[in-house]
Amino acid sequence: MIFREQLDQEAVELRAAEGATEADRAPVELDQQSVGRLSRMDAMQQQAMAAAQSRRRAGRLRAIDAAIRRIEDDDYGWCEECGDEIPVGRLKLDPCAPRCVTCASGG
Repeated sequence: MIFREQLDQEAVELRAAEGATEADRAPVELDQQSVGRLSRMDAMQQQAMAAAQSRRRAGRLRAIDAAIRRIEDDDYGWCEECGDEIPVGRLKLDPCAPRCVTCASGG
């Protein structure tokens, strides 16, 4: 199934990105001698942005894992709320989509 391959590939890419940015999320050292106040503030901002990206990646990985479980359980492509089929166009845009457009928009 093409969606399974897409999901697997995206998971690999997200896990690689998570490993590559691990150093960016490390605590910023409080060393006023080697890092000036503005440089430290910039480093702290970079750290916060890297942590936010990590949280987004983790959320997306959870969504990917859930979609893979639905594929394995033969529930993939069906809305979790109403049980209707999720249009292929929606799944092409987001292979992790667990709900049809109507249910996702609260309608």
